[in-house]
This record gives sequence, C-alpha cells and structure tokens, in this order.
Amino acid sequence: MIFAFVVVLSIGSLASNFIGNQMVTWWHALLNRIPVVRSIYSGVKQVSDTLFSDKGTAFRKALLVQWPQPGMWTIAFLTGTPAGELLQHLQGDYLSVYVPTTPNPTGGYFIMLKRSDCIELGMSVEEALSYVISMGVIVPGGPKNPHIKLAETGQQTRI
Repeated sequence: MIFAFVVVLSIGSLASNFIGNQMVTWWHALLNRIPVVRSIYSGVKQVSDTLFSDKGTAFRKALLVQWPQPGMWTIAFLTGTPAGELLQHLQGDYLSVYVPTTPNPTGGYFIMLKRSDCIELGMSVEEALSYVISMGVIVPGGPKNPHIKLAETGQQTRI
C-alpha cells in the first residue's frame, strides 16, 4: 500500500512539474501563432499576470473617490502615478486609479485623479475587493451576518 502511494505521488509530481509545464508552454505557443487570438490573448495574459502575480503590487492601496460624478462615492484602487508625456498635460499632483465594476472587478475604468480628490482607506486591498465583488454585502469590519445591521443605539435589529 505504501509502495502504491509513493508511485502515485511520484507520477503526479512528474506530471504537474514536467509534463504539465510542457503542455502549458505548448498551449501558449499555439495561441501566440493565431493572428487575431494572439493580440487578445497577449493583452489578457499580461493583465492577468500582473493582477494575479505573487508580488501582488497591481493594486497598491484602496481609495475612496467620487465617481462617476460629484456626490457619488465608490472604492477605487491606486495603480501608480502618471508619467511620461502625461505629465506635460496634467497640472498638479495626480494618481492613476482603477475603478472596478460590480460584481466583476475585471471590468472597470482607468482614470487619473488629483491626489487631493482621493481618500486613502484603512482597509486592505483584499477587503476592498471583497466589498466590491459582494456588491457591498460583505462589509470590512462589519457584522458577520449580512442580514443584521447595527442601529444607532448599538443594538442589533433585523433588516
């Protein structure tokens, strides 16, 4: 029984490391040879590699911004600062910001806002993403049961 376990574990390890990597490499090469697919695939792969990298630096901080018009607030993510030719056209201190859509945060808007128009939030990027994806149901630091809200008196009441 131990021998069978070791054999299965060894074969699984080889398949996931050598054969599996080779198959993924062949798949990438195939998609990069197809003219129309190549442009779409390479762009999507670049974005997904950045967003899902181990370094996790795609979104640096969670922000609160007025979007799409003054008086309407949403969560956004700091992606950097404008550079290059953009600096010649933007007067002042600006931030590059990504405003995700709900419930699919891969669709959204890339905008540049004045630093003074952005409020840095204390919540982590993961908490902010969870809040956006859940459409505001999972509130960071809120009650564990989303059907319960806290009244002004501090007592719990059903919605």
